Amino acid sequence: MAQVLLEKMLGERGLDGRIRVRSGGIGPHARDGMIPSLDARLVLREEGIRLAEDTIVSTDLNAHGELLAAADLILTMTEEQKRVVRARLNGAGGAVYTLGEFAGDGGDIRDPVGQDEARYRATRDEIKRRLEGSLERLLRLLA
Repeated sequence: MAQVLLEKMLGERGLDGRIRVRSGGIGPHARDGMIPSLDARLVLREEGIRLAEDTIVSTDLNAHGELLAAADLILTMTEEQKRVVRARLNGAGGAVYTLGEFAGDGGDIRDPVGQDEARYRATRDEIKRRLEGSLERLLRLLA
C-alpha cells in the first residue's frame, strides 16, 4: 500500500518516474512476486487506485541484498524491520528509517494481514498520513 500511495502522491506533483519506489519484504515469509492482497486492493480503490492482481509484485529482500545496498533511502513499517535491514546492510547502503520516524511521529505500522477490511483501511490511512507528513522531507533528501 505504501508504494502505490507514495507513487500517487509523487504523480500528483508531476514527479512520475523521477523517484523509483519499490516494495519489498524482509521477513521470513517474503517471496519474490508476492501480489497485493485483495483487501489491500479494495481499500486502495477507495483512494482511486485500481490494482490488478499482478500490478505490483513484492521483492524478497533477503534474496536480493544488492537492492538494499543500492537504495538511497529505505523506509520500513516497523522498528524490527529497520533493525533487520540495518543488520543486512552491515554499514553499507543509504539511510534507513521507519516511516513513522521519518514522518517525525514514530511508532510502528503493523501489517494488517489476516485482519478485516476495517483494519486494512486504518492501516492505509496511517500510511497515507505519514507519507503526507514526510513528503517534503523526502523530496529535499532525494533532490
